[in-house]
Amino acid sequence: MSSFRTKALLGFFALIFIALPSVAPGAERGRGCRGGDRLKIEDLDVTPDPVVQGLRIKSWRVRVQLNNGRECETEIMIREGNEIVGRARNYNLRPGRNEIEIEPVETYRFQSNEHCFEVVVDLEGSRRRVDADRRFCAKQIPAWSMRERGDWRSGSFR
Repeated sequence: MSSFRTKALLGFFALIFIALPSVAPGAERGRGCRGGDRLKIEDLDVTPDPVVQGLRIKSWRVRVQLNNGRECETEIMIREGNEIVGRARNYNLRPGRNEIEIEPVETYRFQSNEHCFEVVVDLEGSRRRVDADRRFCAKQIPAWSMRERGDWRSGSFR
């Protein structure tokens, strides 16, 4: 009879151990950004700027405003049309202004006549475009640039 109890007890602990990983992500969801969180993209830039056509982008820089009373964690990516050009990664956003550096997709290059981008975040498991006051487009002058009047100065990214 004692071997039956031992096996039952071990089986019970095994079930608890198996169930724990499915409980942990649920606890993490409380930190995730939600659909009601007010996110706004203030700026999007590339480094280096300007970028010579056909050369690789070193990084994307995005400035996100979180008008919320709590921190939240989300996946952020840069997209041109349906193509992801900045890699998704989890970022912890604090209330207020957040300046984030995003790794570009290694194979992406400026090659066509027009390049306009949008920032996409994961809100409650759904990827959504974030509101911005303007479109973020690269201009060819003769290399590609995303600089605008009043933009971040080179090297001032923190």
